[in-house]
Amino acid sequence: MTLRVLHLSAGNLYGGIERLLTTLALERACCEQMEPSFGLCFDGKVAAELRSEGVPVHLLGDVRFSRPWTMWRARRGLRNLLRRERYDVAICHACWPHALFGSVIRDVGVPLVFWAHDIPRMVHWSERKAAKVHPDLVLANSKYTAERLPTLFPAVKTEVCYAPVSLGSAHLSPTIREDVRRELETDSADVAIVMFARMEEWKGHDLLLAALRKLNDLPGWTCWIAGGAQRPSEHQYLDRLRNLASESPVSGRIRFLGQRSDIPRLLAAADIHCQPNMGPEPFGLAFIEALAAGLPLVTTEIGAAAEIVTPACGRLVPPADPSALARALRELVTGVKSDSQLSDACRNRAAELCAPASQILQLMRLFRGLAGSRATSGGQ
Repeated sequence: MTLRVLHLSAGNLYGGIERLLTTLALERACCEQMEPSFGLCFDGKVAAELRSEGVPVHLLGDVRFSRPWTMWRARRGLRNLLRRERYDVAICHACWPHALFGSVIRDVGVPLVFWAHDIPRMVHWSERKAAKVHPDLVLANSKYTAERLPTLFPAVKTEVCYAPVSLGSAHLSPTIREDVRRELETDSADVAIVMFARMEEWKGHDLLLAALRKLNDLPGWTCWIAGGAQRPSEHQYLDRLRNLASESPVSGRIRFLGQRSDIPRLLAAADIHCQPNMGPEPFGLAFIEALAAGLPLVTTEIGAAAEIVTPACGRLVPPADPSALARALRELVTGVKSDSQLSDACRNRAAELCAPASQILQLMRLFRGLAGSRATSGGQ
């Protein structure tokens, strides 16, 4: 019997949650017994990507909590959708959609799952609202996240499920490498260090720039920084980074690429991935995507990075330490091309943690258990 699952998210930004949603659509053939659909409030990039994959996308209307009528409209739309389509499980990805839709899902009687993609700190209004509606199951994107979830839902069963990540897209034609390097004015012999992340200060862009200054004496490397600003604060942060880079002695070796839709191409043309977080990463899809492309990781030893990075596939350094970061980068820049086993170790680590077949089957087993409990208790 097909298990019908509805994923609910905001849809107005694009980051790790949105990449997960598109992966669930792209890799749905891994478990044909589970049929994913998606409910979004905003019609943006993720909605377009999901439609291109041929999965059902239901737009519930732009929502602002400061405008109660937009919430009422979206909740009414979801209620009608749940009654019409009779989903077996509904999943709220993060606190904002859970605060908005959790009570509706509860009222209709569909099993409710909260997928935690961040660490709850109980300081934002969406966290406090979300905490009022207890789900039937909590999914945590890492052990690090799971250990901190009792502050949000203290008595709810929690399962750790690493996000599925498409592993095949990074294996592109060898000519892609040269094409991308010509496009980015990067010598074919250079070691390319890439960082692709939201323009948020805690991601550590400025720490990376500080470490790169210390590699001024080291020839043969270029750094690509990919990612666009989506909020006013991110635009200000990006301007500051550009100014820092322009004043650096290695400014000629740093490329700001802006928002990119071709991350697999960039990874196929790069050699090292570096994202030196200043705050804890709840998981880090970018880490897995880089590993899947055969790129060793350099990041800080905080958050879930310790669950991902091993000495075989990267380096962990202390946070806020540009000298330690520079030493790790120097080691890899000088040795990455001579280590024939490094790329294979990176790809193997990505598959071990996040192969779509195993992760989506884990989801199916968990959701099947919830749907079975619902049927036993009488359903809606």
